[in-house]
Amino acid sequence: MSCVDGRSCLSSIFKCPLETEVLFGKRKSTCNLMLSNTHFFKMARLSCKLSDNETRGNPSSTEVSFRSKTNRMEEYNIAMKKIMRNPYEYHHDLGMNYTLITDNLIVGSQPQKPEDIDLLKKEENVAYILNLQQDKDIEYWGIDFQPIVKRCQAIGIRHMRRPVSKIVFVCVCNFNISGAIYIRIRAKDFDPDSLRSQLPKAVSSLEWAISEGKGKAYVHCTAGLGRAPAVAIAYMFWFCGMNLNTAYDKLTSKRPCGPNKKAIRGATYDLAKNDPWKEPFESLPEYAFEDIADWERKLIQERVCSLRGT
Repeated sequence: MSCVDGRSCLSSIFKCPLETEVLFGKRKSTCNLMLSNTHFFKMARLSCKLSDNETRGNPSSTEVSFRSKTNRMEEYNIAMKKIMRNPYEYHHDLGMNYTLITDNLIVGSQPQKPEDIDLLKKEENVAYILNLQQDKDIEYWGIDFQPIVKRCQAIGIRHMRRPVSKIVFVCVCNFNISGAIYIRIRAKDFDPDSLRSQLPKAVSSLEWAISEGKGKAYVHCTAGLGRAPAVAIAYMFWFCGMNLNTAYDKLTSKRPCGPNKKAIRGATYDLAKNDPWKEPFESLPEYAFEDIADWERKLIQERVCSLRGT
């Protein structure tokens, strides 16, 4: 695979038009990218050759730029649309946004500053915040996280973390002595398997917060379009007597988003499974575990509640 000027050279890797640029000052280069076959972390080697009529520069002075702050939202939304199959967009520049789903449950995007915490407390009587972001999600958007946590403590909001993976592609480059560029490409935000495995713990924290009855629970990821609504839907499915489709429709009718329903079904299967020889989830039909029997719901509730404090 090759690219000229380093532009869009990663698009075929992710099957989505993620914009990248490799610039050697103002000089054009021809880049060849080779990718190893790994699952979560992919290491690519990008070797660049300057055109013959250009003077070769010292690698240590080479300028490399993959994205600026102005196109982070575009990259993020392209990844969500192509990888998550989610048509909705996150607009970080518009600040925190949220939706009241039930009387005691709010789903939203990440708080960006301590003032957002004050707003949640004053306007919505939020007593608990469940943060599903990884540290790298927070770093990606340049959020100053500790002042937010300290503000929660100062005004009596319980802040909880249950990190769940998602997909935003981050490229980190290094030069070797020969001038070749090594690019590490990380899938950072939305892995359905991670969501499936982490849902029970996240729901256990959410269920505990709501059962305490001291105020509303605010659950958020980065955009409030994938992980956070999935956790809220799973909670309504497992603890509020709804089937999956009813819970899904209830939330998405209030907050347009595209959480991964298959991941919720998979987590439901994992929790309800009481036979080691049970048919694998992957071989079940699409509608499997969209509803559960009373005994299965009771078993799921017991298993989720046992995860409190883990």
